[in-house]
Amino acid sequence: MTSVQRGILCALAAVLLWSGNFIIARALHASVPPVALAFWRWLFATLLLLPVAIGPLWRERAALRGRALHVLGTALTGITLFNTFIYIAGHEVPAIHLALIGTTAAPLFVLLLSALILRERPAPRLWAGAALCLAGLLVLITQGRLTTLAALHLSRGDAWILAAGFSFALYTLQVRRRPPGLSARAYLLVLFATGTLLLLPAYLWEYQKTGPFALTPVTAGSIAYLAVCASVLAFLLWNESIRRIGPARTALFGNGIPVLSALEAVWLLGERITPATAVAFALIG
Repeated sequence: MTSVQRGILCALAAVLLWSGNFIIARALHASVPPVALAFWRWLFATLLLLPVAIGPLWRERAALRGRALHVLGTALTGITLFNTFIYIAGHEVPAIHLALIGTTAAPLFVLLLSALILRERPAPRLWAGAALCLAGLLVLITQGRLTTLAALHLSRGDAWILAAGFSFALYTLQVRRRPPGLSARAYLLVLFATGTLLLLPAYLWEYQKTGPFALTPVTAGSIAYLAVCASVLAFLLWNESIRRIGPARTALFGNGIPVLSALEAVWLLGERITPATAVAFALIG
């Protein structure tokens, strides 16, 4: 198997694991506050990664010298902000909507930022795919009424999802510049721990307003899934894919997330696929 093929498999596996994130964001919106969900997810993910990553991190600590800004920026965008924004949006919009807009916006932003910041020249087929993604995004946001674009006002939920997509695009670009000599496990431990610490002030502020949430088998199991599958495993696979095939190509595999999330939302949450959603799926897929 070639390096490119391994990168593709890593991206597909990460997408499969991430698809449940949007279901949980919607399913728990009435029982777990958004920042609390993000904080406990990343705290437990950090603790899970600690036994297998602390040794490599200690041995490779010299690779982090002079890279504080990189660590802060990458942790802020990929850990602190991205999923917190998704969980906030989960209070406003269905899971299908969450997954479709969030995963469509991210590769569009990656392509644009790759061209503007990194001076890369994505292949024409990538731009063609991005154009279809944009068309699908507009169909979904307008619910098929494209004539309303001139007077379009984003809903609060849609705005949070787009902000999440932009944040993850920044993360995807930054993670490509992982400090040389730092292994994937050590790198993720630094990002998870830093992102969790950055979440702490917002979590304490939210806790003062909402108080503790009820810990039930459903909430505990959901947080466990987020920590193990959607955090440790998915991020390791995604970062490895970026290393092998680059950020722009990896980001396009994110289009598989809404398909899986939609099937899960229909099955688990009883959501319906509207005609506009079906058209958006056809354009993006």
